[in-house]
Amino acid sequence: MPVNYEELTTGKYYEELEPGNVYKHSITRTVSEADNLFFSALTYNSAWLHTDEEYSKTTMWGTRIVNSMFTLALVCGVGVNDVTLGTTLGNLGFTEIKFPNPVFIGDTIHVETEVIGRRESKSRPDTGIVEFETRGYNQRDEVVVTLRRTGLMLKRSSRSDAS
Repeated sequence: MPVNYEELTTGKYYEELEPGNVYKHSITRTVSEADNLFFSALTYNSAWLHTDEEYSKTTMWGTRIVNSMFTLALVCGVGVNDVTLGTTLGNLGFTEIKFPNPVFIGDTIHVETEVIGRRESKSRPDTGIVEFETRGYNQRDEVVVTLRRTGLMLKRSSRSDAS
């Protein structure tokens, strides 16, 4: 039997994504050494700050810091089930990405996503464009990443079961 993806959709449709809505995501994640090492290896990032503890002891951090691109990918992924699973057609862009504090191996990350703005699509009447701000925090509630992203979101009325 084929999968009915509409039944599995947990993301929000364009009409539900009101500016000012904040989604505090229930998924939290403790970052492991393997996460950092595998991500750095998979992306060919050989920066010693991520892979060499002895070198990192000589830096201002005194230990390895987690690859910031892993942190970015993690916080974006955490929000998928709550906000965009089955309702997005894709990311249109990322802006204002900031890493105000480093992530260290063993930090536990929690995430929230706020709807900043939205508008109807001019070229696709069954979609709208939504701007999100996602914020990631460590276990001490220090901000470790903020970003703005724009997504192309389906309208509920575009679904075959809409009445």
